[in-house]
Amino acid sequence: MEEKLTFEGREYTGVSFPLGNVPLLIVKAKKGYVACSYVSKDAAEKFGDVAAFVTGVKTFDEFFKAKIKAFTTWADDLGIREGMSVKKALELMDQG
Repeated sequence: MEEKLTFEGREYTGVSFPLGNVPLLIVKAKKGYVACSYVSKDAAEKFGDVAAFVTGVKTFDEFFKAKIKAFTTWADDLGIREGMSVKKALELMDQG
């Protein structure tokens, strides 16, 4: 299910889909997305996506409190780093 999310005064598109024991969660910004670990970093890298990944989240509240665990080369080019807050990663993906 796609929904509009407001986080720290910014609007994003969120996707939540029940899948197995935990939901698939993705938050899309202008230049990329942050996703749960259901999304493959290898596939995102192959497709040239600006993407970062979090783990251990079941809700958007948990998602927004998580820290970045992995990211693609293109996300690295924007300054996204492991341990960065989701807030900061989304801000970097929203610039421009």
